[in-house]
Amino acid sequence: MFRCLAVLCAALAAMPAVAQDDRRPSHCIAIADATPGMQYLHKASWTEPVPEQSVRINYIDHASFLIQTEDGLSAVTDYTGYLGQTNHVPDVATMNHAHSSHWTAQPDERIPNVLKGWGNGYEPNEHWLDLGGMLIRNVPTDIRSAYSEGTEKFGNSIFVFETAGLCIGHLGHLHHEPDEMQYASLGRLDVVMAAVDGGLTVSQDTMKDILNRLKSSVVIPMHWFGQSNLDRFLAGMEDTFEIDRRAGSAMEVSLRTLPDRPTIVVLQPQYLSDN
Repeated sequence: MFRCLAVLCAALAAMPAVAQDDRRPSHCIAIADATPGMQYLHKASWTEPVPEQSVRINYIDHASFLIQTEDGLSAVTDYTGYLGQTNHVPDVATMNHAHSSHWTAQPDERIPNVLKGWGNGYEPNEHWLDLGGMLIRNVPTDIRSAYSEGTEKFGNSIFVFETAGLCIGHLGHLHHEPDEMQYASLGRLDVVMAAVDGGLTVSQDTMKDILNRLKSSVVIPMHWFGQSNLDRFLAGMEDTFEIDRRAGSAMEVSLRTLPDRPTIVVLQPQYLSDN
């Protein structure tokens, strides 16, 4: 316990002074733990208003999700430039450059906040974006180098979206288990999107260790690369997580409706459509 608190204090102390003086503090930076609740909300059409004190999460494709708040804010994760047959312009687009399916060199110019999750190879690209109804921050991680057997420093980011009292994490194209400082910087994650391919990112055993450590109430698998990969991941998680397979692409969740037992919610990817 004292070791965890020491790591947490070190993480907070390592933040720039502006984070303590001028930034709205994160309510999620704490020792990761699950938050008890009751059940999910199921009505989840992405074009309808989000219920009070809730968040809507829509699985678009691969590693891209649309996160919507009750006050109309929206963010897209691992934005590739295409959301579907829609005119929707998110307030925030996050990107990771491990593969072309996680970013675009030509993001929609109408998007006011495009957050690149990778640094320059020497320093991280850090974000702390406060939009009032949503706080977006990142925890940089390393990735395997695309050009050698080495490591690209700060090539990925785990983005955390704090809204409606929830802490929502997108692990991005994660290539290694977070270290103690990174776990402390993440804090509590009530909902987490996790890559379960078991090859291009971390192994499925490593992802299982990460998710058991995070103790998130809701895990949404992404980055499947086929139903067999997904099924193999789910089979390895049945002892510690409930499995909730959905036919649709979206769910609504609030702090009050988180499940009592950690649950993997399988959403079906579907591009957005205004029709």
